[in-house]
Amino acid sequence: MPKSKKTTTTAGTRNQSTQIHDVLMGRMQRGEIVPTTRLVDTAVAEEFGVSRMPARDALMRLSHEGYLEATTRGFVLPRMSHVEILETFDLRRLLEPRAAALAAHAITDEEIAALNRTLVEARVATEAGNSELLFKASERFRNGWISAIPNGSLRKAIQRYMTQVQAVRMLTFVDPKNHPLITSGNTELFEAFSTHNAIAAFDSITRFVYVGESAYLAALKQKEQTKINAASTA
Repeated sequence: MPKSKKTTTTAGTRNQSTQIHDVLMGRMQRGEIVPTTRLVDTAVAEEFGVSRMPARDALMRLSHEGYLEATTRGFVLPRMSHVEILETFDLRRLLEPRAAALAAHAITDEEIAALNRTLVEARVATEAGNSELLFKASERFRNGWISAIPNGSLRKAIQRYMTQVQAVRMLTFVDPKNHPLITSGNTELFEAFSTHNAIAAFDSITRFVYVGESAYLAALKQKEQTKINAASTA
């Protein structure tokens, strides 16, 4: 009986952690959590009416996934310079085309089916204007094809700059006009994977990275213009 009670308690904590994780993720996707926001586990626990453990678990998970950065005073959005982000785009252009080509050869029918399911979700989300659902579907799509890369060292190298990729996603997902571009790019990449066409996969991800960089630069320009407009009306 005690063992069963412990299992239930652990499961309850895990469920609370997942709920907090998803709520905080939604806030980040909607731009409600900004660079000046500091998330502290005790404050998060108090807000959700739970103990400190599930709150900290949720924050640690978001940190591990690249959405937050742990500091001595809590968790914040990753702080990266414009130069660091541009360097990451360069890195992506060097690594991901080769990785996608390898994945196109090695990907299994089960993995292709899983990617197709995420695309269906992404299309539904795009048509409904649901940015949160689209974000989650796009993330699963990326993680899905990356997990199909047969070269373990290459796969780990790509996963190391996940934080930078997430930071750009948070900025570009705010603008709805980017949503069809994301779905279209993933669809093109999926078609290459489903036909095991390595050359098409190479070309597709190369274009997708360039589109992502253009979207990032446009979002950055819009952000700066918003600051200028706010200052002029103050």
